Amino acid sequence: MQGSPAQRLMKIKEIRVVEIELNPKPTTTPRTPSRSGTYQLNRPITRYPSFNRKEGHVSYSEWKRPACIITAEDGTWGFGISLYGGPVTRIISDHFAPYLVGENCMATEKVWDMMVRLSAAFGATGLTSYAISAVDCALWDLKGKILGRPVYELLGGPQKEKIFCYASGFDQEWYMELGFKATKLFTPWGPDQGKEGLVKLEELVATTRESIGDNVDLMLDAWTGFDIEHTVRVCETMKPYGLKWMEDYISPDDFVGYETVRQRLPWQTLATGEHWYLPTVFAEAAGRRLVDIFQPDVLWCGGITAAAKICHIAEANGINVITHGGMNYPYGQHLAFAMPAITWGERSEGISAPGVPLEEMVKLPGTSVIKDGYVAPSDAPGFGLEIDEAWIESVMV
Repeated sequence: MQGSPAQRLMKIKEIRVVEIELNPKPTTTPRTPSRSGTYQLNRPITRYPSFNRKEGHVSYSEWKRPACIITAEDGTWGFGISLYGGPVTRIISDHFAPYLVGENCMATEKVWDMMVRLSAAFGATGLTSYAISAVDCALWDLKGKILGRPVYELLGGPQKEKIFCYASGFDQEWYMELGFKATKLFTPWGPDQGKEGLVKLEELVATTRESIGDNVDLMLDAWTGFDIEHTVRVCETMKPYGLKWMEDYISPDDFVGYETVRQRLPWQTLATGEHWYLPTVFAEAAGRRLVDIFQPDVLWCGGITAAAKICHIAEANGINVITHGGMNYPYGQHLAFAMPAITWGERSEGISAPGVPLEEMVKLPGTSVIKDGYVAPSDAPGFGLEIDEAWIESVMV
């Protein structure tokens, strides 16, 4: 496990970053269209009528994904990804790479600390955290390949036999057919739609509860689009439908707001964290008992190194961790397999339309596919990615 002296001294030879698009092309025709296209999701910006709600996510529609490739002296390379390719690629290539080339490939903690310190002038959170994540995940992949071990073993070894997974979206009947025993809805209506929007949201939740039955856990995600008062109204309204948790309900920066919601809803399980970056903010949230479940995204929060630290903070404070979209890629799968704090895994991004097998929706070749609501990561070296330079060239833009 520790590797030979040569492996322990292997240095980073090159850090390359490119922009890619990951668009799987399933061969199976959907039985019916996904209902995800039926709803225009509520977002913080939708309070302004001029915003075109059909665009869904905002601010990065023209930015592709950054992919970081770190090559060692012996030619072995690791692969990591994130979001917001436009600015993130520049941070990696212009600001991080010149300082990190020549560092020890095994020194994941040191390299992570260097990136955080290199970012002191403009801050290591936000877009910088996405850049740190891509580099860190690539380095862990490289480290595992050099040592010939899966990343989950480098993180402490398997803590569970398999990971319980839930599906996020609007095609609940299909998710049940796939074997999921828990599911999450997003919110098409927020405070700006007033009472009418609240009634529509209740109808959606009620219909979903009826379709999945009482033995399936149901959650609700507001993607930071609510305010305090609306969050309280929604949770009170949804009491009859037994929400397992309410997620991401107000601005991620509003810690006073999170304290207020916690005080007003002591009975409701609360979850957030996909828009929190680096371990420090999670440590503060844990100390103030703001939520019951942390939801960092491995590809956004600072990579595997940061996510592992967040898991340790959570475990020490009796808080569960369920990484945002963690089962979409092998990065989150390996982390969840090793960490006691992680209890469930989320499958969200690009989940299949009704009738299309999950195997056909894999974005990174080598990603383990969920079966009957559970998954275990590959035991191949690194993250088990089955990609080569030809594949990278095929997804470059």
